[in-house]
Amino acid sequence: MTESRIEKMVARLRAMQIASPEIEASALVSVDGLIIASALPPEVEEDRVSAMSAAMLSLGERISVELQRGGLEQVYLRGTNGFVILTAVGQEAVLTVLARPNAKLGLVFLEMRRAAQDLESLVG
Repeated sequence: MTESRIEKMVARLRAMQIASPEIEASALVSVDGLIIASALPPEVEEDRVSAMSAAMLSLGERISVELQRGGLEQVYLRGTNGFVILTAVGQEAVLTVLARPNAKLGLVFLEMRRAAQDLESLVG
């Protein structure tokens, strides 16, 4: 039996979290704000993550254009309990990651970039 595209996406998200244990949760969200695939713990609501990801992406794109920073590549938010990082996956999706407060961001960014490349081929 072959693995579905969604199963492959979820497996890739989980592999990213294993490679960088500082990543607590992740989701692949459409630019319209719909969950495509996720590796979220039960206490994190998919709908909330997807809606907020779409809102952050939209605002980030607008700021990037208005302030002449070019095409949006990443949105980064730091709170007292950790980080929320969004990175583009092609033109149709965004990878959202929740990372621990003490995360080594260089490693998180590297794993996100690798995962985004792999996920882009699955989204298209």
